[in-house]
Amino acid sequence: MNEKWNAAPLRSAYVPVMPVDWSQVSRLFRPSEWVVLLYFTYTAALTASYPVQPGKRLVAIMVPVLLFALGVADSRNPRRWTSIVRDWVPAALVLGAYWQLDWYQSPHRMVGLERFFLRLDETILSQAGLHKAIESMGAVIPSLLEIAYTLLYAIPPLSIAALYFYRKRNRVDRFLFPFLLGTFCAYALLPHFPTASPRFEFPGLDLPTYSTVWRRLNEWILGRGDIDTSVFPSGHVTAAFSAAFAMMRTLPEKPAVGRVLLVMAILVAIATVYGRYHYAADAITGLAISILALGFSMMVRRD
Repeated sequence: MNEKWNAAPLRSAYVPVMPVDWSQVSRLFRPSEWVVLLYFTYTAALTASYPVQPGKRLVAIMVPVLLFALGVADSRNPRRWTSIVRDWVPAALVLGAYWQLDWYQSPHRMVGLERFFLRLDETILSQAGLHKAIESMGAVIPSLLEIAYTLLYAIPPLSIAALYFYRKRNRVDRFLFPFLLGTFCAYALLPHFPTASPRFEFPGLDLPTYSTVWRRLNEWILGRGDIDTSVFPSGHVTAAFSAAFAMMRTLPEKPAVGRVLLVMAILVAIATVYGRYHYAADAITGLAISILALGFSMMVRRD
C-alpha cells in the first residue's frame, strides 16, 4: 500500500454545528414584538384544532414569519423608516388579531356559564340600581357610554401618536409591551370559553331604554366587524385598561394622558355591561388581566 497515502491524516466528514446564541436572537426583537410573535405562533398552532380553510391557515403561519423577517432586517440594517414601521405594526395588528379569532369557533356554547353570568348582571343592573342610575339623566349618560365605546378603536394609534407628540418615541415599546400582553392574553382565552353576547343570548333582558345614535352606530359596527367566537373575557375592556395602565407607566410626567385613558376604560367597561354587549364577568376579568399584565411587565422591564 502506498506509504504516502498511509501517512496522510484522516479527515472526518463531521462538520461541527455551531450552537445558537439565543442571547443574540433575543436582542433582534423588542419585548412587544416577542408578545406578538408568541401570540401569532399560538394562533397558527390553533389552526390544527379547528376546521380552518387552507388559505387562512397559510395566513396564520405567515404572520409570525413576516414579523420575524422584519425584526431581522431592521436589526441587521437599521433604518429610520423600518424602525418607525416597527412602532406601528404591532398596534395595527390588534384589530386583525381580533378578527382572526372568528376562525376558531366552537359549535357549542357554555350555556351554564352564560346563565351564571346573567344572574350576576341582574344583581348589578337591577338590584344594585346601576341601570336606573345610568338613565337618571335621560339619554345623556347612555350616549356618553356609547361614545366611549366607539372611541375605543382609536386608543392604540392615538396613544402612540401621543408619545410621538411629546417627543418620547423611544418609549413606544414600553407602552406596547404591557398593552399587547394584556390584550393578547384576553384574545388567547376567547376560543376556550365559547359564550354569546347577552343581547343575543337573552334578548329583551335589561336592554337600554334609550336607543341613541351612538348605540345604533356601535350596533352597526359590531354587526359588520365583531366576532362570534366568544365574549369572555372582554377584549374591549382588556385593551382599554391595558392602554391606560401602560400609558400611566410610560408617560408619568404627563399624568393627564393616562388619566384620560383610565376614564375612557372605566366608561367602556360600564358601556359593555349596560349596553349588553358583554356580561359583567367579562369586564371584571378583562380588568384583572390588564392588572396582571402590568405587574408582569414591571417585573420584566424595570426601565
